[in-house]
Amino acid sequence: MPHSRQNIGIAMSGGVDSTVAADLLLEQGFSVHGFFMLLPLPGLEEQISRVTEVARRLQIPLHCVDLREQFSTTIINHFVDSYRRGLTPNPCVSCNQMIKCGQLMEEMAALGMDKMATGHYARTGDRNGQAILQRAVDPAKDQSYFLCRLSAKQLDRLILPLGNWGKTAVYQRARAMGFTHFEGTESQDVCFLANRELPSFLTEQGLTGTDGEIVTEDGKVLGNHRGIWYYTVGQRRGLGIPDTTPWYVTALNVAANRVIIGKNDQLFHHNLLLRNVQWSIRAPKRWQGRVQIRSRHRAAEAEIRPLEKDRVLVHFAEPQRAITPGQFAVFYRDEQVTGSGIIVGALHC
Repeated sequence: MPHSRQNIGIAMSGGVDSTVAADLLLEQGFSVHGFFMLLPLPGLEEQISRVTEVARRLQIPLHCVDLREQFSTTIINHFVDSYRRGLTPNPCVSCNQMIKCGQLMEEMAALGMDKMATGHYARTGDRNGQAILQRAVDPAKDQSYFLCRLSAKQLDRLILPLGNWGKTAVYQRARAMGFTHFEGTESQDVCFLANRELPSFLTEQGLTGTDGEIVTEDGKVLGNHRGIWYYTVGQRRGLGIPDTTPWYVTALNVAANRVIIGKNDQLFHHNLLLRNVQWSIRAPKRWQGRVQIRSRHRAAEAEIRPLEKDRVLVHFAEPQRAITPGQFAVFYRDEQVTGSGIIVGALHC
């Protein structure tokens, strides 16, 4: 059992996962403090009311930390700029690294918290004296992908109470605690979209599109687009080009302002290039394991070979569909996250 006076700050949203995680920490004898991030999200006052009520019922103190400016600058601006450059970002990965387990974690430490906890479904462990990140026991809810950019120092200060739990058990625990309103309230992937369509959000953020051509991979013009940022690799809807078999976006050529399309088989590739590669192990000359190229992708067997600077080549044993520039690729050896990188694009080799 932990020391009864060890202070744990838990990032709380007012949702079921952080609520149950907080209760588990209390059961284990920790002194638990709730922390709510004030972010530039619709319905903020309602969220504050909800998380305040949860903290009251758990009988823990609640601290509200204003991170609106930092979140706008670090996450939202980068998100919009990525679409401007023809990329498809994952803001949740960046937020966990720089905001939640970055600035919020530091704020907790400044207020006397010994460690930080979140309601993520993942596990931390120790290997050779270094903190490591591992998949959750429940593969259907595993969120280790979203924590892939955390450093060993951040992981060492992080507690993940739900790593050994499944979602059904979490709901059951919440009901036993007297919280009966959580069913069917799963949070969405990108919190600041708040059920808005992506194009309308980007327009609100000042992103304007320039019309251009929709072309096949051999350069045949088949239509026109409204702006590069309306599209992402693998997209089928919204092309407006009828054919006997569907067309899909296979690439975006920002320099030429062209959307490249092809058939489904043209979305599959054996190779991709990564940049900004970070290893949680000593960088190997060659690495073999499983690589996951987006949050809902099933990790696939691959080999990684280093190239110049921080770039690496990933070669999959079997071709993977819709390799998307801007997304993160996460490396797994068994259940452990061993590294990650940002996808530059598929390689035709």
